[in-house]
Amino acid sequence: MSYSEKALDLLESGKIDDFNKQYDLAYHHDSDEMLYSLAEELYSYGFSDQAKKIYQKLLKKFPDEDSLRVDISDILISEGKTDEALAQLSIISSESDAYLQSLVTQADLYQTQGLLDVSREKLLKAKELAPHENVITFALAELLFTMGEYNKAIPLYLGLIKEGVTNISSVNLVERVGISYANDSKFEHAIGYLKQIKTIDMTSDVKFETAFTYLQLKDYDKAIELFQELRESDPQYATLYPYLGQALEEQNKSEDALLVYQEGLSVDQYNEKLYLLSARAATKVDNKELAENYLKEGNKIDPDDIEIVLELSNLFVSEGKYEDNIELLSSYLDDHEMDPQFYWNLAISYDEIDDIKNAHKYYLAAKPYFMDNTTFLKSASLFFRESGDIKNAISLLEMYVTAVPSDDEAAMMLEDYRNY
Repeated sequence: MSYSEKALDLLESGKIDDFNKQYDLAYHHDSDEMLYSLAEELYSYGFSDQAKKIYQKLLKKFPDEDSLRVDISDILISEGKTDEALAQLSIISSESDAYLQSLVTQADLYQTQGLLDVSREKLLKAKELAPHENVITFALAELLFTMGEYNKAIPLYLGLIKEGVTNISSVNLVERVGISYANDSKFEHAIGYLKQIKTIDMTSDVKFETAFTYLQLKDYDKAIELFQELRESDPQYATLYPYLGQALEEQNKSEDALLVYQEGLSVDQYNEKLYLLSARAATKVDNKELAENYLKEGNKIDPDDIEIVLELSNLFVSEGKYEDNIELLSSYLDDHEMDPQFYWNLAISYDEIDDIKNAHKYYLAAKPYFMDNTTFLKSASLFFRESGDIKNAISLLEMYVTAVPSDDEAAMMLEDYRNY
């Protein structure tokens, strides 16, 4: 038995001190072939320092053996020494037998650095050199999948499946195609692949994607069934709760939906989307107080979520809490991206507390955004008429009457305004 073989036996037995002694003997006395095999085994076991030492010894002896540079680079990348790895890989010329392997390694390196476009460039070059190499095709498909370029990843996955390759590196390619179609909003195509996956092979992510796809196809019964299965098998999968609730609401089960949202909040108490959905469901079951509480909590978690602010503002206005609405919106008035509905809600609120000056100010601010909203046109014209701004009252009521010619009362009001 060689020193290398003895070293591996000792390593597998957990006798590290004895292994280190045999490793030193192997390093100095075993053949190059035996050492290379030892390095490969050691790297697979996670002993990268010892493997790298052997690769470096062999490279010094065989400086033209570029595959050793790739092996060393793989280890350097795992150690975070990307510059040193690139230095090794840059030595490999396009004429080298190891050039293809070098391109794939560079792609991995650039992907770990977040340079996905550069990684794609390397893999495209590799695929050009080896168009039928499944591992390269798969690597490129996975990169495109990661980048969200699903329509480009799908043909690559399908090409592999047509060749009889359905699993690579523990990745189910049929699953990948289904999820890619779903993310590309091609739900009919997606479900055809996703429902081929056996229940036993379904991860939480696949269960979610399949349920979500049924939801998009408006098959609410199937969506609810799968979301509930996911909730039972993986209750910490927080993403499921908003969509399970929405599926239930589509079946007019607002009380059940509210319970689901509340359960979701127990899993993810910082999910502002769940607070918004909980508030809406609470409103549907006529629990305005609960809705207000949820919206306030959501606003505390993310004050920049304008959708929550608007929902709370609308609730305050509908409940007659005008001063609360003014206080809420006052900190958002300098936000250039704020919803124009804020102006309208402020106008209503100031009018209701008889602050005509500010009400007039915000009706004017809201005016450019609601010229096609007949409700605004009529209510704002009434306000302007009562506050003495006849010019704006007439112009808005003229637009309203043009849009709603059947409103005889408004037409008579317009004549009255003109004669004012």
